[in-house]
Amino acid sequence: MKTVEHIFNPKPAHFVGDGFRVHNFIPSYVPMTRMSPFIMLDYNSIYNFPASDIPKGVGVHPHRGFETVTIAYKGRVEHGDSSGGGGIIGEGDVQWMTAASGVLHKEFHETEWSKQGGDFQMVQLWVNLPARHKMDPPKYQALIHGDIPTYALEDNEGIIEVIAGEYNGIQGGASTFTPLHLMNAKLNKGAVATFDFPAHYNTALLVIQGNVIVNDTFKAGTDKMVLFYNDGDQFTVEAEDDVIVLIMSGEPINEPIATYGPFVMNTKEEIQQAFEDFNTGKFGELV
Repeated sequence: MKTVEHIFNPKPAHFVGDGFRVHNFIPSYVPMTRMSPFIMLDYNSIYNFPASDIPKGVGVHPHRGFETVTIAYKGRVEHGDSSGGGGIIGEGDVQWMTAASGVLHKEFHETEWSKQGGDFQMVQLWVNLPARHKMDPPKYQALIHGDIPTYALEDNEGIIEVIAGEYNGIQGGASTFTPLHLMNAKLNKGAVATFDFPAHYNTALLVIQGNVIVNDTFKAGTDKMVLFYNDGDQFTVEAEDDVIVLIMSGEPINEPIATYGPFVMNTKEEIQQAFEDFNTGKFGELV
């Protein structure tokens, strides 16, 4: 059985741009190498944004060498990038952007949602790419909530939404460059779900809503992250009330990590090259 290594409370929130009020778990609590291939986790816990005629968010900025995965729980986000990817993600949707060789992108609250305002809750993950794929062409995957494959638990106890990877024979909707599993467990009160991932996979969960008991012993509530040791295959999650839990597990990419701001590569020289390419316009154009 995978045993619990630590349960983390959310760190004080900070703003990314003016539209994302986030708690950072990776790498603030857990180093990039420890949770590889998941190298960044920002969590926008429920926050009420007032109505605004000017959408809040983050303006044009570059990325290279990894993927951004945005999961919407409440609110709506509009995205655009220099490779032509983009669209609106609403509640339950997932946006999977592969920056790879380099893109410019921007993300704001969706215009009409911004005019009304309301509760906003999101997760953004950065997923590292292995060296052989860091300079691949960019791509974009939009996963609409209704199209995400789901596994229904017995006796109407809830569902597992499989964003990537696999759960009990259900394959996830996103394609990935390395083996990983990403899913939302939406469990009704009293339900117990079992998860089974290889022992050497780095594994954690984030409680989006409600209270859970992990492995019949460890309690974790809303906004807390549970990190597992790499010492077994299975663990259980029991719902003390109706819960939503983000489950993540992946095979480590055992390569050097060099990072600076929006670039994640393998060497300092590659970071310097990324800045040069960005400054000379090789990431394309985006207004």
